[in-house]
Amino acid sequence: MKNLWNDKDAEPFTHSDLALRVYTSRLLGQNENLVLHGGGNTSVKTIVTDIFGDKEEILYVKGSGWDLKTIEEAGFSPTRLDVIRRLGQLSAMTDMEMTRELAASMIDPGAPSPSVETILHGLIPLKYVDHSHTDAVVAISNTLNGADLLKQIYADRVLILPYVMPGFKLAKQVYEATRNTDWRTLEGIILLHHGLFTFHGDAKTSYDNMINLVSEAEEYLKSVKALSTEGEYEAVDEDYLKLAKARKAASNLFGYAMLANWKRDQFSIGYSSLDKIEDIATRGPVTPDHTLQTKRIAAILSESPAAEVDSFGEKYQHYFDSNTDGNLVCLDTAPRFAVWKNKGCIVFAPNVKRSKVISDILDHTIIAVQCGEVLGGWQALPEKDIFEIEYWELEQAKLKLVPKRNEFDGKVVLVTGAASGIGKACVEAFSSKGAAVVALDINPEVEKLFDREDTRGIVCDITSDDSIRDAVHSVVASFGGVDVLVSNAGSFPASTRLEQMESEFLRETMQLNFNAHVGVMRACVPFLKLGFDPSIILMASKNVPAPGPGAGAYSAAKSALTQMGRVAAMELGEEGIRVNMVHPNAVFDTGIWTQEVLQKRAASYGLSVDEYKTNNLLGAEITSVDVAEMVVTMAGKSFAKTTGAQVPVDGGNDRVV
Repeated sequence: MKNLWNDKDAEPFTHSDLALRVYTSRLLGQNENLVLHGGGNTSVKTIVTDIFGDKEEILYVKGSGWDLKTIEEAGFSPTRLDVIRRLGQLSAMTDMEMTRELAASMIDPGAPSPSVETILHGLIPLKYVDHSHTDAVVAISNTLNGADLLKQIYADRVLILPYVMPGFKLAKQVYEATRNTDWRTLEGIILLHHGLFTFHGDAKTSYDNMINLVSEAEEYLKSVKALSTEGEYEAVDEDYLKLAKARKAASNLFGYAMLANWKRDQFSIGYSSLDKIEDIATRGPVTPDHTLQTKRIAAILSESPAAEVDSFGEKYQHYFDSNTDGNLVCLDTAPRFAVWKNKGCIVFAPNVKRSKVISDILDHTIIAVQCGEVLGGWQALPEKDIFEIEYWELEQAKLKLVPKRNEFDGKVVLVTGAASGIGKACVEAFSSKGAAVVALDINPEVEKLFDREDTRGIVCDITSDDSIRDAVHSVVASFGGVDVLVSNAGSFPASTRLEQMESEFLRETMQLNFNAHVGVMRACVPFLKLGFDPSIILMASKNVPAPGPGAGAYSAAKSALTQMGRVAAMELGEEGIRVNMVHPNAVFDTGIWTQEVLQKRAASYGLSVDEYKTNNLLGAEITSVDVAEMVVTMAGKSFAKTTGAQVPVDGGNDRVV
């Protein structure tokens, strides 16, 4: 494990104890093998002068909701150290009492809530304390003889303690175990199935101890060749429909639309191909806190993924019924990840951000579990211990603080012609509403434009059935299905009157502005049937109700598309799929409207450019964003009972009205 300490980088942080705490905390947070998505915590003890000029010893501990990777001074909760130490000497305290007393101990009521490990940090009599959920150490500890193996590695330099619940119980365990300890002889404390604590009066030394101890564990794993299995799998068409059906089943258990990311990297496929994977993947998590993100075990999928997801839900209900005291409310029964035998793993999540968290935890789990198997057998905590964490009253309290769902959370939106203009605006509008969006365009720039976790750009030629199929399969593999199709791609050809209209020109115009839309719809319909409030929005044109001279081919193609949309509304209505059309007009912030073209068209009407842009009944300029807002609205609840509609976005065109 690389030591990231750098004297030059550290220099700006040496002006205070807390600033140096920020620096070393970020060093820990940068390494996912130590800290994942808000895990781990750090603290520093220092002297603060209060408003009366009195000096007081303060424990700054990582606050709830902050990530060590990006933490700032404001992310640490300032608590009175004498109060924290006295709390640690109590014989008993409930979790809610602990939470209340920790809040009362703070010198700044506006600071974040202190970590549940605050009392433990306060009881360790060293200035700096670092805590991580190191993969290497936990992988060794989660084996049949984990404690003995760790003893072989560290001898008496590290205190090894059995697992107990985090919070007050853990603080008391460490307090009792270290009453007569000479802390100068200890480099760290390992909590089995939990993680590693290091500490020292010097920030760098405490950090160094963490890196050195974890490195020793990593070297030990290398010595026994505990390496991950690799594998390959070539997907077939049927797999994508099975995945969409599994997503549908999981979403039904969850109560809302979920995303389903099919992980087909070599390690995920290798893991799914292990001989005893049904047993291995259902023993439990790397650390109990992972359960809050991933649930206790994986769903195991094979030939009937949807039915097997339902089976997971039944087993989860049994797990709850077997462990509840009768006063708890069961969480949703949907899996958060699944092992698809020989085909990889699937992450189920309510949104893209949560999918990323679960996926990262799964990646680390895959390696840790296989290391544990090599060392004599992966062994997680008993089911009851895991349940206590999953239904811990402190964690249940956090669930009430979860932000309100966005309208399109868990929804998958596919937009064609997305590299510019209306298509690009649609991608950005849906993304802002919480959707997972895939942007298709023949322009390779689309991949650079949309390269985020929640928005992907894919190069696709929608005049090619093969290209469409591959793109749709990529969408489904990434997010699990298709809920909304915005069929927008097209072109406005040069003005051509009927007597000059050659057959090839007509064919090309119809191919892109009509045939291609039908091809995209055809490829998406099987997945839309499995979607949530599925909707198709076709980008038609004002030229449908009000064509113009020289635009015959374009007007005919858009009219054919509108007619096909009306037919689709009739055919797909019984499947719950809504099909509506938008008729934009004079949207001048798109690629086809250069300043030169605008000036020529305006001059032909005897208008200035500004007058030409607002030449409608409302005197309003129409933009791509205006059209995108209408598209999002039509895909949402406001149009839930509308299909077959044709809606203009044109500021009022007198020829249409």
